[in-house]
Amino acid sequence: MRFAVNLSILLTELQLLERPAAAAKHGFDAVELWWPFDGPEPTAAETAALRRAIETAGVRLTGLNFDAGDMTAGERGLLARPDGAQRFLAGIGPAVRLAGELGCPVLNALYGNGPGTDRELAVANLRRAADAAAGVGATVVVEALNAYDNPRYPITSSEAAFALIDEVDRENVAFLADLYHLHRMGEDVLALIDRHAARFGHVQIADDPGRGRPGSGGMPYPEILARLAAAGYEGHVGLEYRHEGPGAFDWRHA
Repeated sequence: MRFAVNLSILLTELQLLERPAAAAKHGFDAVELWWPFDGPEPTAAETAALRRAIETAGVRLTGLNFDAGDMTAGERGLLARPDGAQRFLAGIGPAVRLAGELGCPVLNALYGNGPGTDRELAVANLRRAADAAAGVGATVVVEALNAYDNPRYPITSSEAAFALIDEVDRENVAFLADLYHLHRMGEDVLALIDRHAARFGHVQIADDPGRGRPGSGGMPYPEILARLAAAGYEGHVGLEYRHEGPGAFDWRHA
């Protein structure tokens, strides 16, 4: 199984541009990111600096979020928000260009918090994003988040995400199976893998409870990873868990 370090949630004791090299030193060849800029249209200097840090480290960017608003303030996407529509559209081009330049195969479009989200707007924006991403060979993924950590986020189950993906009707729109969020909502993640792994455009992991590294909670990660492999999942698995201090990746060698 191949892993990608999420640099927006791990190695955060370092400056962002130092994190790709740190991931490489820990033995990883891939990284992923939430949208790392303050707005939807970063400067050429900002994107060049990020590209240089990733390329110099010798790692690949395997996942990138579209601009999702202020994540630190609790925003969770712009896709379905009428008050965020222009910002989302403005961010499609920069995100797709960066993905194309770095060979990033996955772009994550977070739905957005309610109330007031608009399903028709979400479908239209997903189609625009998918059509743009197709030009660089990328897949747009839809993620379900858990309602405990994200009480205003409307897409909280694999079923809800699949329904939205089916409505969008684009070949390059798939499911982001964040197994922590799904398990937190009571889904049987082993059964989900067995039944629907072919619909996974990306996988992310953390343990439940606590959103820590695998082995810190109660999820059966050796079996989960074995089931993913048996189901034919060939993408990277994003490490999107919280950990401070040494030992963040020791579970891989346990």
